[in-house]
Amino acid sequence: MKEQSKIPVSKVQRASRFIRTGAKIGGNYVKHYSRKVFDREVAQDELHEANSRDIYDALSKLKGSALKVAQMMSMDKNIMPTAYQDKFAMAQYSAPPLSFPLVVKTFKSSLGKSPEELFDSFTSSAVNAASIGQVHKAKLGDKTLAVKIQYPGVADSISSDLKIVRPFATRLIGVSEADVEYYLSEVEQKLLEETDYELELRRSKEISKACEGLDNLYFPNYYPGFSSNRILTMDWLEGAHLKEFLASNPSQEARDSIGQALWDFYDYQIHVIKQVHADPHPGNFMFKNDGTVGILDFGCVKEIPEDFYQKYFQLHDKNFVTNHDELNKLFFELSFLTEKDTEHEKKVFTEVFKEMIDLLGRPFHQEEFDFGDKKYFESIFELGDRISKMKEVRNSKSARGPKHGLYINRTYFGLYNLLHDLQAKINTGKSFRLANAS
Repeated sequence: MKEQSKIPVSKVQRASRFIRTGAKIGGNYVKHYSRKVFDREVAQDELHEANSRDIYDALSKLKGSALKVAQMMSMDKNIMPTAYQDKFAMAQYSAPPLSFPLVVKTFKSSLGKSPEELFDSFTSSAVNAASIGQVHKAKLGDKTLAVKIQYPGVADSISSDLKIVRPFATRLIGVSEADVEYYLSEVEQKLLEETDYELELRRSKEISKACEGLDNLYFPNYYPGFSSNRILTMDWLEGAHLKEFLASNPSQEARDSIGQALWDFYDYQIHVIKQVHADPHPGNFMFKNDGTVGILDFGCVKEIPEDFYQKYFQLHDKNFVTNHDELNKLFFELSFLTEKDTEHEKKVFTEVFKEMIDLLGRPFHQEEFDFGDKKYFESIFELGDRISKMKEVRNSKSARGPKHGLYINRTYFGLYNLLHDLQAKINTGKSFRLANAS
């Protein structure tokens, strides 16, 4: 993939890139509807394909928060058309990398030396490039290291980028304005944290230490002396990415072992230490055929407030969900329902959220759950598709659900999708929540 020798960093440069992209999108619409005059069978999918390609091309060159939002949205299979999901998912692992002279410049400004002066060897080309930064492989004595370097200007452009990206999400992709505003306000805070590599270093060490006693997990060591607010150095973890791992035809025993390790990892973080690795896309894990899984990238961590925790996780209690009065009260406290809702809206949203809670909470209500169950995931996607088309949802003036639930929900969706890809059978009956409560 062609390397970038520069990244637009000023507000004017970045806004100009968006404007040019908007013009391309406008051209795509003109072409599409001109063709429909002569051929009514022209599919909407072709328009989505063209738009997603042009938007991703612009975002991948800008990098930063707008590309990160695209990556995050690609993990939700109900939030946008498939063409956007597929294209935006590329931001997880194959964005155009930064050229080596810019990498050297970042090293000298952050650590005072070039990478060649700090390490015995250092790959001039990135081995992985994503939305916020890229990774190079290095050697130091007998250690093999992964060195993550943040793209220039990313941290400074977050707020302005998110203001620019709003109309793309609302007008072009079709996400409701209320959902976008609510979504991006929480995302902005997490992205600011994600560009602070010193914060990531501290959290990485803390969470790795807290979880080191869990079975079948392995973590890298981190090196503060070779890290800064824009550079993060850690051990290079051996293993395969998910697609490579699955292509090796691993045994069901290995799949189940890794699946259980991931389930326990997230369950322990949420219910014991109450801060969680909230970016469970496949690129953040390394898989081995011996049934172990390595954990990477603690850049996105959601800390869980106690008041929210106590209310929200009552929804995992099967008995509580059948108590209509208490559930109705909790729905208001968690903003699933509002006092401004009409009686019709209250009825519609109550039934929708009860159905959602029952479906997504099903793994917690059984001793063992088979995440390879295709029908279960079809039910989730069908429900999401049905909700997205409901006029009450599309016309809602406010987003539904607690703000703190945004990253918790995305964490569980990401985890469920990982376990589904693994076709893993998991012991879900024992939870650290129950142990912690007793």
